[in-house]
Amino acid sequence: MNRRSLLAGVGGLLAASGVASSSLLAPPAAADPVAARPERNDRVEGLLKKMTLAEKLGQLQLLGNETDARTALATGQLGGVFSVVGAAKLNALQHIAVEQTRLRIPLIFGLDVIHGYTTNFPIPLAQGSSFDPAVAGADASVSAKEARRSGIHWTYAPMMDVTHEPRWGRIAEGYGEDPYLATKLAVSKVRGYQGDDYSSPDRLAACAKHFVAYGGAEGGRDYNTVDVSLQRLHNFYLPPFKASVEAGVATVMASFNTISGVPAHGNGYVLHDVLKGAYGFRGFVVSDYTGVQELILHGLAGDGADAAAAALPAGVDMEMVSTNYVQYGQQLLAQRRITRDQIDDAVRRILLVKVKLGLFERPYADEAVEVKAPSPAALAASRQAAGRCMVLLKNDGPVLPLAKTVGSVAVVGPLGNATYDLNGTWSGLGTGAATTPPVTVVDGIKAAAPGAAVTFTAGCAVEGTDTGGFAAAQQAARAADVTVVVVGETAAMSGEAAARSNIDLPGVQQQLVAAIKDTGKPFVVVLVNGRPLTIPYLHDNAPAILEAWAPGVQGGNAVADVLFGTVNPGGKLPVSFPRAVGQIPIYYNHENTGRPADPANKYTSKYLDLESGPLYEFGFGLSYTTFRVDGLRLSDTRLPARGGRIQVSAKVTNTGGRAGDEVVQLYVRDPVASIVQPVRRLRGFQRVTLPAGASTTVTFTLTPEDVGFYDNAAKFRVEPGKIEVYVGTSSAATLTSSVTVV
Repeated sequence: MNRRSLLAGVGGLLAASGVASSSLLAPPAAADPVAARPERNDRVEGLLKKMTLAEKLGQLQLLGNETDARTALATGQLGGVFSVVGAAKLNALQHIAVEQTRLRIPLIFGLDVIHGYTTNFPIPLAQGSSFDPAVAGADASVSAKEARRSGIHWTYAPMMDVTHEPRWGRIAEGYGEDPYLATKLAVSKVRGYQGDDYSSPDRLAACAKHFVAYGGAEGGRDYNTVDVSLQRLHNFYLPPFKASVEAGVATVMASFNTISGVPAHGNGYVLHDVLKGAYGFRGFVVSDYTGVQELILHGLAGDGADAAAAALPAGVDMEMVSTNYVQYGQQLLAQRRITRDQIDDAVRRILLVKVKLGLFERPYADEAVEVKAPSPAALAASRQAAGRCMVLLKNDGPVLPLAKTVGSVAVVGPLGNATYDLNGTWSGLGTGAATTPPVTVVDGIKAAAPGAAVTFTAGCAVEGTDTGGFAAAQQAARAADVTVVVVGETAAMSGEAAARSNIDLPGVQQQLVAAIKDTGKPFVVVLVNGRPLTIPYLHDNAPAILEAWAPGVQGGNAVADVLFGTVNPGGKLPVSFPRAVGQIPIYYNHENTGRPADPANKYTSKYLDLESGPLYEFGFGLSYTTFRVDGLRLSDTRLPARGGRIQVSAKVTNTGGRAGDEVVQLYVRDPVASIVQPVRRLRGFQRVTLPAGASTTVTFTLTPEDVGFYDNAAKFRVEPGKIEVYVGTSSAATLTSSVTVV
């Protein structure tokens, strides 16, 4: 046995003797919580008494194709299948499990239903821009109905990885840079998927992923190292997961990354002590794709046996794709590197979710009701969601909204006639991508302005250096009353394994915008993308910029709704837009440093060749109307550290000439603390709709939880002293007051 396998073996022996091994794997917790036991269920306990060791280990196995599934089912050693789509295919596998295996335990069928099964909604990052948890909930509710009726029981969503890294492709799959915003949307999505009872034929078991700190990948490279302090782990990365456990999420997925030197799949501190211990999580933890096997390449395990001996005691209950639990479980048990209690606990957790899904009573999908095309109601919900997710970044003139009576519109740009790229990442696994192409921006504009002459000219490709189409694009722009330039990224440029070292507009698209500007005709830019882009040229030169993200199956209609004013944009940025890639990471909730940026003082924290601050800050977004926020009031100036509550209210007035939405945001700062605190922390937001000239009062409740923080012993602290309160329409809010924690 080499040194690495010896270390893994030591961890296993400690676990077998009842001593927590997390001290080998991560910084020690303030206490070593006992993992929460799943609730007792008579059916589950009866099955456990009947199961052989091989059958128990089989329940811990999750495979990703029909052929491997059938092979495993022949010996009764399979707990679930993922990425198989189609009710008939799934029923065929389920018939084998329920009718031909000894104990007739049904399989659980999983799929990455990320932002739609048949009906694709905007990507999750776009949903973060809505600042409206109901948008995430609507996506989840529609997706759950379509997927469950098509035989899927379990989705690997929501992803709640908070990140400061726009180069990371999976920023598209989460809700941005703020843990509070991510928490609110993730919890809404969990409830949308699961409802009050996820055995319902319209609900799915949700999966909180990726546990934990995946968004901290160094350099934005997927799967990369994460080195994080204990206080940042608990203050920044863990809050959405804690809240999702409190909301009853059925399952959790471990992350690919290390956490302070220990891979998540073998990290007993985060999985056992925090998730199953401190948080009391009673569902099951599933590995990510080959995540257990990858403990070898990480360097934690010497071989597959070591990997299983590290992962199971750490808290990974079900192994995806790799087969180390099944292959080595009996050997490891005999060697006392894992325990029978650990195996039984994992099996118990998996069986209990199957019971809660109602699979023992209703194992089969009704093939007659499989959802293969979006319903009108689902399409309407997707279109409405997309409109609420778009962010108006600039509108000089104003150029927007366009008049529906416009005589001619030139649509220019490689994404103006795009279909599947409007869906964005993670949209091809269900039936929607195959059956229902998204509405293009060209077609959306034609429908919105039926009397206009609408033309399309690509001008260039998304990638590449060919500028041969510029002349035709300029000709189209000169012949039109207004030009809509649709540029950005393809769907494949964001998502898993889609890191970009340069997040400028790809190819020659910026040059295309410059060519359209040179015509001297009015134009607007629509961005279709899965991450923040570095767009200072657009900011300086385009009269209007609409951030549409990847808006989903109704994307073209939703873009047109905003361009022509049917929808007044009210979205806000859930992530900062950097000025240049060299500025990354840049985020609003940073620490102040001992020498905060000062343009008049060289010896402060800034770049010599770049203006300080982001191009667009977190929470920023314009409207076709204007708003004023004033009248900040606090119900008290003293907040008791135990049980205190203060009402923070402000008046918001629509000062413009048309109805619109504003997102009023509450931030706090603790200027003096034992752990240095961010300059701002979002602790409340409300999206309100107001007619022209109307006002309303927005009220937030501030509690000790909102002003406290975790320290480097993972203890939550509420310290006495002054707390600054800011209310406004972005993270740059200036309306301020203060309270004193006593």
